[in-house]
Amino acid sequence: MNRFVLVLATVLIFGGWPVDAQRATRPPASASTDVINLNSATASQIADLPGIGVKTAELIVQYRVKNGPFKKIEEVMNIRGIGEKSFLRIKDRIAVAAPKG
Repeated sequence: MNRFVLVLATVLIFGGWPVDAQRATRPPASASTDVINLNSATASQIADLPGIGVKTAELIVQYRVKNGPFKKIEEVMNIRGIGEKSFLRIKDRIAVAAPKG
């Protein structure tokens, strides 16, 4: 009986098991899986990509303004701060379709 009480107290003190296993493995509500078009997205939309912050997102928009629309997604690695690792993390979430207009 004492062992049961000890285990129960430990579980309660340290948080125990997740009440809902699905909730424990679900991504945060803010995590989006939408594909972002680098040729039309705002800096705010680009900043939602994993590992891309506001400053890097602004650099992407500045690059697009200066050099014209991206022709292929790999061009994003021309942006300072985006190397191969960052590219591999976001490549399934970016596109470079021609901007509508």
